[in-house]
Amino acid sequence: MTNQNQACTKSDIAGVSFSIHPMSNAFITIIKNALKEADTSKVHMKTDDVTTTVRGKLVHVFDVTKAIFLHAAKTGEHVAFQATYSLGCPGDSQGDAFMEVDDVPLNADSVKDIKQQVAAKFSLYPLGGGDYMDVIYAQIEAMKEYVSVSPAHYSTRLDGEAFEIFQGLEKVFKATADSGSSHTVMTVSISANSPSHKVEGSDA
Repeated sequence: MTNQNQACTKSDIAGVSFSIHPMSNAFITIIKNALKEADTSKVHMKTDDVTTTVRGKLVHVFDVTKAIFLHAAKTGEHVAFQATYSLGCPGDSQGDAFMEVDDVPLNADSVKDIKQQVAAKFSLYPLGGGDYMDVIYAQIEAMKEYVSVSPAHYSTRLDGEAFEIFQGLEKVFKATADSGSSHTVMTVSISANSPSHKVEGSDA
């Protein structure tokens, strides 16, 4: 039975639980190829029948998820991505074997030239007290440096290149954690190559 009164421990281990859904009969091939193309040697990664979990340094957690999404989306098929990123107290007590690696992202060069327009929504949760709404509003403003930002119910919408959206999400997540949030959580939904994008962007 879990001890609900367990004391928080400081941890720099970042993590994400994500699912990727190619809307294609070839979804198994698309997912397997994306996982194969992404270099995951600097993170701990485990996939079960519901989600894939990645743990390690923040820079590598974002590097790997960005690469997996872009390799899947570059097929031209409609791909949906759902993720919950987390860092902080209560800290991750396992999977810290990869914290000694350097900060050089292994997938940066292989995905930087993949051009992929996407629509995304994200919600940021700086937990642990403080002026959390001020922190959230500041990071929403910061995202405007990278992509188009607009309000949405229960989240903030982002439109632009997938690479730039992931870059922005990583920076605002890190800035929130560095601002004093003892536990930072961010939920992200991204859609690429959706037929509805074409309908919305048509002149018909």
